Amino acid sequence: MTTPAIEKELGGILVPRRGEHAMVRGEGCWLWDDAGRRHLDLTASYGTAPLGHSHPALVAAIREQAGRLIALSVNFYNDRRAELLAALGARLPAHFAHFFLCNSGTEANEAALKFAHLATQRRGWVALKRGFHGRTLGALATTWNPRFRETFAAIVQPATFVDPGDAEGLDRAITEETSVFLAEVIQGESGVWPLDPAFLRRAQELCRERGALFLIDEIQTGFGRAGSWFAHAELGLEPDLMTLAKGMAGGFPIGAVAMSARVAESLEPGLHGSTFGGGPLQCAAAVATLETLAAEDLPARAREKGDRFLAALRQRLAGSPLVREVRGRGLMLGVELRQKVAPYLDRLMREHAVVALPAGPTVLRMLPALVIDDEQIDAAVEAIGEVLAS
Repeated sequence: MTTPAIEKELGGILVPRRGEHAMVRGEGCWLWDDAGRRHLDLTASYGTAPLGHSHPALVAAIREQAGRLIALSVNFYNDRRAELLAALGARLPAHFAHFFLCNSGTEANEAALKFAHLATQRRGWVALKRGFHGRTLGALATTWNPRFRETFAAIVQPATFVDPGDAEGLDRAITEETSVFLAEVIQGESGVWPLDPAFLRRAQELCRERGALFLIDEIQTGFGRAGSWFAHAELGLEPDLMTLAKGMAGGFPIGAVAMSARVAESLEPGLHGSTFGGGPLQCAAAVATLETLAAEDLPARAREKGDRFLAALRQRLAGSPLVREVRGRGLMLGVELRQKVAPYLDRLMREHAVVALPAGPTVLRMLPALVIDDEQIDAAVEAIGEVLAS
């Protein structure tokens, strides 16, 4: 079986052509297509599968919960939601005592922007150039790349955008009219750009001084991806709001907003909601994911393997006229090229059966499962080196 031709690409990395094979099975960091060819997956489904594909603990939890209770209205308490909230509370700073559960990162950012408005009664949003926070209307307004926004310019009022690292611009942008400042600790979609911790700490100070809320988007960096449970935790930051998704449930759709008491106290029943948010099946998947991350010490493993991967890439690609920079943190890595990355991604997959992602037009991005091993890292480095050398 092969996939039919698809004429228009809507967010994927490749436009499938007639005769292209479909992916039908996964295990760990491997994917198999319907012709039986095995591929090394460096994407983990855009980072949503930190345990890899079909991890036994996650599969067992989903099967067991599906046999008990799949869906339940938020009007009722359920044991799995209680377990998840307790698990999140145990991993986060004590001031994050309140949570809203939804289905995706974009939904989490939408909710957080609304909650910030309710808590501050202000309208201004400040975000960073190169930042990406989603494609729905509120999240889109805080996403920098005009390509995502220009089609909807008539209905989207963009945030005030500041250059990452521009402390003076930040000082001008965050005012007594600002509701919220939001940022990723590592800007993923635009090219895997780790931000200066001092700049983020200054943003937090300005928010405190001027009554704005400080929001950290950990949708891509959370749950071990960057080599710690949450990327902001080691930087001396204490955000009022934090958004979570992607790796939280091992690939099962879920999102969350963690919030301080100041934010939670401003919320009233009915002002926001989610039909599927906090359902028992997705909560069971999330609980199993968090337990497995802890049991296998995968955040620490991500740091160790990420350091090894980064060093190996830098060594293999040293001196390449095609490569501008190799950067990243944990298992969130990017190779910035001097040319468009799409043809190299295509060759990497077709010639070497290695699947990677773009980040912006020129960056080859890797978000492998946190269970990746040394042999797989070596194979990935060699394949990337061969493709970029030729």
